[in-house]
Amino acid sequence: MLSLIVVGAIALAIVLGYKTRINIGLYAIAFAYIIGCFVMGMKPADVIKLWPLKIFFIIFSVSLFYSFATINGTLERLAEHLMYRCRNAPHLLPYAVFATATLISGLGAGYYTVLAFMAPLTLLLCQRTGMSMIIGAMSVNYGALAGANFVSSQSGIIFRGLMMNAGISDEQAFTDALGIFISTLVIPLIVITGMVFLGGNRERMAQADIGSALPQAFNSQQKMTLFLTVLMMALVLIFPILHIVLPESSAITFINSKVDIGLIASVFSVIALMLKLGDERKAIASLPWGTIIMICGVGMLISIAIKAGTIDSLASWIGTTIPAALVPLAFGVVGALMSLFASTLGVVTPALFPIVPSIAATLGIDPMIIFISIVVGAQATSISPFSSGGSLILGACTSEESRSSLFPQLLFRAAPLGFAAALVYNVAMTFIY
Repeated sequence: MLSLIVVGAIALAIVLGYKTRINIGLYAIAFAYIIGCFVMGMKPADVIKLWPLKIFFIIFSVSLFYSFATINGTLERLAEHLMYRCRNAPHLLPYAVFATATLISGLGAGYYTVLAFMAPLTLLLCQRTGMSMIIGAMSVNYGALAGANFVSSQSGIIFRGLMMNAGISDEQAFTDALGIFISTLVIPLIVITGMVFLGGNRERMAQADIGSALPQAFNSQQKMTLFLTVLMMALVLIFPILHIVLPESSAITFINSKVDIGLIASVFSVIALMLKLGDERKAIASLPWGTIIMICGVGMLISIAIKAGTIDSLASWIGTTIPAALVPLAFGVVGALMSLFASTLGVVTPALFPIVPSIAATLGIDPMIIFISIVVGAQATSISPFSSGGSLILGACTSEESRSSLFPQLLFRAAPLGFAAALVYNVAMTFIY
């Protein structure tokens, strides 16, 4: 009975958040308090302790450092230069859009920020070149997702934090998150290639004249921002990788144990402020507070579910009901359906990741396969007009006519195509491993 109440609360929080446009995390905090204190008899202080402090600190500190590249124009200038490089090969524009979005998102801009300033540029390129709006929309959306999934970028560090909260070791979480990034890099390239070279899209784009003007050069502030960003990514990545390659080295093991992306990002934020790379108030104001509240609020409610035994019961049911070979596929489908109306970062992964370790142990499956299936499935439908990605792309349309034309294409072509590609990938990955 208690598990049903918790599951009902999670579902109700999602529905209320979608209907009222109020942050799902706020509903989740309220339900965590009501169920925890008045149904389970917990003390208020114990409910407050369920706030995922480590995940909060990592998202806050990393986003704070990366925000300097946004507010001082570094990422926007980088996008202009990358797009300019493809002016003589219009038929390669979908790959250029994807690569640009991936790089900028990987440098820390995050999914929503990249879509906010790259979606209008992409749709403008579609008008100039004859590139299909569906190809453009899927390229920029896929790129923003893949880059954000990089192990040191916004989504990647959230995935790692959720995995570690679920009982996965730090080293294994790094490897699993890297697997997610690689998977979400491979699928888009296959889908985009199929769309470009089938249906005459390549011929139409090859005849286009982009006529892009040479962008302005990076100023000294922007060059320093890029240098610090690359340096921080190198520091965060090099020692975990070396530890995997050279596990017997005591020196590398020691240094790797002291590497924490949140603390390193905090140091680099201080350096950025001392070098006057951006205004502190603007940097703090630009943080993804809505995403942080959603992830941490839902995390509190998921912790209530864990204490109530809901997660163990669900894991046991899946482990005894669904054949082992179909478990990754089933998780991918559930993630995709949830993502049609809810956030991958704020709802889908916080709800499903805690179940993974126990199911994987019971069925003898590598947890990474299930983690990948969840993210690949969830992000496949993020381009739905009812989800965050699709709504941002629709918002970038310059006219009501183009918006009305794009809406059914996102819903009935882009989302199903992404879903089908994710299913095929998950099936192939399951049988390969």
